[in-house]
Amino acid sequence: MNDDQTICLCFDVPRRKVIQFIRTQHPKSASQLSECFGAGTGCGWCRPFLKRLWESESPESESLPAASDYAKARDEYRKHQ
Repeated sequence: MNDDQTICLCFDVPRRKVIQFIRTQHPKSASQLSECFGAGTGCGWCRPFLKRLWESESPESESLPAASDYAKARDEYRKHQ
């Protein structure tokens, strides 16, 4: 996943915005990432990925799935909710 790809598909929040939010706002918990354009407050699919970015010492280098794989996995997740 590159920085311009969407991490929160419900609210169309790109990874770049989340990384910038982490750098500038220094959230004390992963749940505070919801203040970044609502990331993680929709279906919940992106929460584990948001947490990985928040926990990482270097979020910009954190490896996440390719956009097409990410979207397919989210569709499966939503079918089974």
